[in-house]
Amino acid sequence: MSQMPHKRVIQGRVVSRADKSAVVLVERKVVHPKYRKIVKRFKKYTIHDEKNQVKVGDEIIAIECRPISKTKSFSLKEIVSVGV
Repeated sequence: MSQMPHKRVIQGRVVSRADKSAVVLVERKVVHPKYRKIVKRFKKYTIHDEKNQVKVGDEIIAIECRPISKTKSFSLKEIVSVGV
């Protein structure tokens, strides 16, 4: 019995796109170590979009995959909501 390896899943908003690629801004909330206040932290990921179906402003879910290029290690899983 072999198990599938765990793949990271990210959810974020598309801020830029190119041919078969998109840049996704992922926001997470963490507690500040000194002030004990919830603050936002942001990170951008380049994802692979084979069919060029995402637009800027879309909310998407991406899943980890094999490295496609130097910066692309995630591929599009689904579009959660369409942006304006």
